[in-house]
Amino acid sequence: MARDRLFGALGAESERNLADTLRSERAGGVLLLVGTVAALVWANAWPASYATVSDAELGPAALGLHLSVHAWASDGLLAIFFFVVGLELARELTVGELRHAATAVVPAVAAVGGMVVPALLYLAVNLTASGGEPRGWAVPTATDIAFAVSVLALVGRSLPDALRAFLLTLAVVDDLLAIVVIGVVYTDHVGLGWLGAGAVAVAAFAFLARRGVTTGFVLVPLGVLAWACVHASGVHATIAGVALGLVTPVTGPHAAAERWEHRWRPISAGFAVPVFALFAAGVTLSAAAFTEAFHDPVARGVALGLVVGKPLGILVATWLVARFTRARLAPTLTWADVGAVGLVGGIGFTVSLLVGELAFGEGSSHDEHVIVAVLVGSALAALLGGTALRWRDHRHAAAAGRRAGPTR
Repeated sequence: MARDRLFGALGAESERNLADTLRSERAGGVLLLVGTVAALVWANAWPASYATVSDAELGPAALGLHLSVHAWASDGLLAIFFFVVGLELARELTVGELRHAATAVVPAVAAVGGMVVPALLYLAVNLTASGGEPRGWAVPTATDIAFAVSVLALVGRSLPDALRAFLLTLAVVDDLLAIVVIGVVYTDHVGLGWLGAGAVAVAAFAFLARRGVTTGFVLVPLGVLAWACVHASGVHATIAGVALGLVTPVTGPHAAAERWEHRWRPISAGFAVPVFALFAAGVTLSAAAFTEAFHDPVARGVALGLVVGKPLGILVATWLVARFTRARLAPTLTWADVGAVGLVGGIGFTVSLLVGELAFGEGSSHDEHVIVAVLVGSALAALLGGTALRWRDHRHAAAAGRRAGPTR
């Protein structure tokens, strides 16, 4: 009996999802890079101005929403990012690659491997070092979709679509796991009343959406209410964004997930995430800063987890699926392809910065060291992964030319 193939051909719906995501995330990756560079320039050239704007507080105090600009960026704008993630998850679970256990198991197991190994490496560094802080174990476990897809788009034009889809699906599952970690591990207290109110708002959102109510004048305020209630509960408010995305109907007469994803993804990739980067990546870069980060086991654990742990976890987990199930690699792929994708998976920028804030808190002794480690680790992962993907891209282009035969 024939064995199942890892990274086999995609269905028509999955092909369309892949094309849509690639188009938007490429531009999003560029804007994310612009936001990061702007943050570093601003924070280093005019540090007082950067701190003043970042710490300025806005919003209604009576509602408990008198927050700093930095907090609005991480709690508010990232809720838009996670709403789009929720929409993407809803589509993948309903009509995409994740709807079949046979295709979902590979990226799911790879994502788990890409979480467990970096966490273990981080803990190995921190539990054996004086001054180590185990609370940051989840910082190096995330993959940044926008940056990873941008690298893939720049250097991997001849790679099989199934391999691209594997990276995207892995990153989506990775985000889902990060959401679970944020909601469970980095929530110190939960106001059940407020959380229940948020759940009611999400349920009302789902009810109206499934009845065909799509006007923003009704659903946007309801979504904001859900966000505010979850924020007041003590659970990170981005969880509300994911929940709203997941309950959006994907199929049927009132299907809205694909349409809303097209509408909100440019806002997420073009505004929300770059602005978050602007107020999350502002760290002083100096010889002293790098030296202090190098001597901090937290920073060493984060960098090691991203650059080594991520690709190792993804590669080993995928190999285990091939070794102990009926699945095998598609004939056009090699384990070098999987390893190259795993290297790109070490780009952990957006969610890693968010988890770092939640783990240590703004202004802690480890805060800036984590930012430096995420920046350096993600940049190194992008360089190594981009080089490896470029090499594999040349190999696949050459193989395609050989299969096509001589031209006249």
